[in-house]
Amino acid sequence: MNIMKKYIIQFSRFCLIGLVMSTVWGCNEFLEETDKSNFTLENYFTRPEHATSVVNSIYESLYPVMQSGFGGGPWMMLEFATGLANTELGQAQNSLFVRNLINNSDNGYGQTYWTSSYRGIANANLAIEKIPEIEMDNAQQNRLLGEARFLRAYYYFNLIRIFGNIPLITTSIDLTSPELYPDPASTEAVYNQIVADLEVAEDSGLPWRDASGRVSMGAVKSLFSSVYLTMAGYPLQAGDQYYQLAAEKADDVIQSGVFELFDEYSSLHSVEDKNQGEHIFMKQYAAFTVPSSWQVSIIPYNRGISAYSAETGGIFANQEFVESFESGDKRAEEKEFFYTEYSLESDRTTVMELGDYYIWKHFDEEAQLSTTSSGMNWPVYRYAEILLIYAEAINEASGPTTAAYEAINSIRRRANLPELENLSKEEFREAVWREKWVELCFENKTWYDMVRLRKAFNVNTREFEDYVGHEFSYGPTLRERELLFPIPTAEIRNNDKLTQNAGY
Repeated sequence: MNIMKKYIIQFSRFCLIGLVMSTVWGCNEFLEETDKSNFTLENYFTRPEHATSVVNSIYESLYPVMQSGFGGGPWMMLEFATGLANTELGQAQNSLFVRNLINNSDNGYGQTYWTSSYRGIANANLAIEKIPEIEMDNAQQNRLLGEARFLRAYYYFNLIRIFGNIPLITTSIDLTSPELYPDPASTEAVYNQIVADLEVAEDSGLPWRDASGRVSMGAVKSLFSSVYLTMAGYPLQAGDQYYQLAAEKADDVIQSGVFELFDEYSSLHSVEDKNQGEHIFMKQYAAFTVPSSWQVSIIPYNRGISAYSAETGGIFANQEFVESFESGDKRAEEKEFFYTEYSLESDRTTVMELGDYYIWKHFDEEAQLSTTSSGMNWPVYRYAEILLIYAEAINEASGPTTAAYEAINSIRRRANLPELENLSKEEFREAVWREKWVELCFENKTWYDMVRLRKAFNVNTREFEDYVGHEFSYGPTLRERELLFPIPTAEIRNNDKLTQNAGY
């Protein structure tokens, strides 16, 4: 089923979401009015609650890629593509296809990214069209439209980087719309739309932080900085002025004074600290209501250390990657970013050596020990990334300034590493790249950096080398085709205007 037909079916689902999210009608009002369950595009968008419900439906598309289990999880796609991750889950063929660089267009991970993103875009298009027609508080209306614009930009930013030339749809459609089978747009057109959406979001009156986890000004500026940094790199190579723009957006976040690095890495995976401190924007979860499901994937396969009945060993770090960290880096120490031992569920006084580096930075210890329901959020943007974006961008625009040194050194100080000084522009550039590879590992960031830089980190030589031709530590070699993922087979089959990416 193509993306447009999925959208049309999605509208009926959206209406159900709206009913749940909206306030209940009074009995007298219900008796006096027509049947409100018979929703159409024309009669639904009449109340402020409807505006909130349609924007809530856009957030829903953040979650499908995070689903995890014995089949792996779509979010792992971007990690295995780096060559820095491993798995014990033999039945997760989608993971193995990506890890071994034998991926194909039938991979369900790619289909999930495509479908969920376009579903979010469809609901964003609907919100952007219909919310201005609703009589409601102007400030609240603008904030909701700002959230919708941010989320549409976010979904398109992921799609354009993952799949390349994709359809650009900015209006709601039905079965009679000419956009039902859309042409792919140019890369420039998609990025121009992303920038336009973020410009509107910047002017929408959003607060710098939203403790409930909704889109904030901090999130808008963070995404904007990442977009401009990417536009400066491949494939657009739009010019050095985009490094300056990326630095300016990142500096807006820094100068706001709202965000700060956590003192300890443990706060990165503390349920109590979500949406606070270093966290700028996160995918929201709540134990026993909307619990996260990746906990089963970051524990060893059937080793008996967790209260979860499922222990999948879905993803962990390659030993060579962790051992490539600088000597003394706190992040490589036990139970900082990784763990190599844990107590047995049957006897918590007995500790098992696990033999590999499993991911601690997303580990919910309470859920693993007892509740088996995790309310831990997934980080989308955190302050450490913004500091590193600023350091990289301002170095490219102006060389290694004092502010650039402070941005990267604040992260190195937390890692118990010596501060950098007296580096050339080229040396500083690679120092920032190295810091990003370590600080942001296993947060779905590294592959995007590899593609925009056309660089990969060799864990044996501990140097950066060209992306195409880079050999993973376990054998496979990156080809040009791996600069993109394949467009899902179902989308090509149902829309003959789409062209499969080269090599697939």
